[in-house]
Amino acid sequence: MGMRLPHAGIVAVFALLVGGALGAGTAALDAATRPWRIGDFAPEAIRLLPGPSPRADVPETVHRFGTVGAGGTGEHEFVIGNTGAAPLTLSQGATSCSCTVSDFESGPDGSPATTKTVPPGTTTRVKVQWRGKGQGPYRQQATILTNDPRRPEIALVVEGTVIPTWKAVPSAIVLPALSRDGGERATARIFTYGKEPPLVESLSTPDPQSSPFLHLSSSPLPAEDIAGETGATGGFLLTIEVKPGLSQGPLRDTVRMVFRMPEKVTAELPVEAAVTGDLALAGTAWDSSHRAVSLGTVSGRSGLRTDLFLTARGPHRASLRPVVSEVVPKSLVVEVGEGRPIGTGGVLRFPLTITIPPGSPSCNHLCSQQARGGRIVIETGHPDEPTLTIPVCVAISP
Repeated sequence: MGMRLPHAGIVAVFALLVGGALGAGTAALDAATRPWRIGDFAPEAIRLLPGPSPRADVPETVHRFGTVGAGGTGEHEFVIGNTGAAPLTLSQGATSCSCTVSDFESGPDGSPATTKTVPPGTTTRVKVQWRGKGQGPYRQQATILTNDPRRPEIALVVEGTVIPTWKAVPSAIVLPALSRDGGERATARIFTYGKEPPLVESLSTPDPQSSPFLHLSSSPLPAEDIAGETGATGGFLLTIEVKPGLSQGPLRDTVRMVFRMPEKVTAELPVEAAVTGDLALAGTAWDSSHRAVSLGTVSGRSGLRTDLFLTARGPHRASLRPVVSEVVPKSLVVEVGEGRPIGTGGVLRFPLTITIPPGSPSCNHLCSQQARGGRIVIETGHPDEPTLTIPVCVAISP
């Protein structure tokens, strides 16, 4: 007769009993060799030190600060007490990237110390400072190390929301059809989120060609406007008044605002306008939305040729004698043809031929942040618009 095999159910029960015994033994060994913690606490470590020991007591470890302006700073003092029977020693541990800890005692040489001692039955304060970065919710953490065997680490956490330091409504001043005769006026509301209402120190525009024709002023925003903007603590109304004399064509500038609240803030607001008059440009290479000649990237070996048209209307059209006075890049060749009347003669049209000769040197004037645009400057002979500056966006490759 063959050997009789054990019943499958008995085998399964035996395996469970053996596995459970092994697991319990492993867990017991692990518990015996590794102290356990509950959060910051290490109760098992109490047996490591004989005699009296310190005891760290922190009523608050998480502080909900609220809002902080982008680039601004926030701070909060946490209280740490010692309810033990021995001095409590605190030292600085790791912190978040924009979080710092201060209020530690000075060393013998006057430099900031990295530790502080809290006698039994007393408390101390630890100041945590942080800087608002980006926008949206934030959570910053600073770790304090202690000699309390029950609580070797204390994590101090601050939470809140980063909001803009300032905000412009609208976010840019755009004047799509600005008369060179001036008289236009535009405004923007500047909301601020500092501890105090803003004190405006200066308003300016960096472009020397347009700054003489832009008058800038500010006045405090009404309280109801500030109350209607969530989180705003102050603000001012920026006003731009345009004087006569701007050159025809696109205007791209910025208003630089310097104000205190109480920290100093430098802010910039874009200004875009299209200055119109008796003169206008047209052609396949003319980008009317950006008010510039857009040639793109041109091969320096083969070159390029394109045609534009300068149209003139009004009582001074017959006196126009357009002459090119400056080109950037210098390899541009611009020729102005004779003006001819269109239709009934109320408009004159002057052909402009733009050529990049083969063999022109490499350059980059693509009208980007990295590469300023080129230009064609024409002396028109018009009494009201004597100079016409035409932006050119072009790059010449080898």
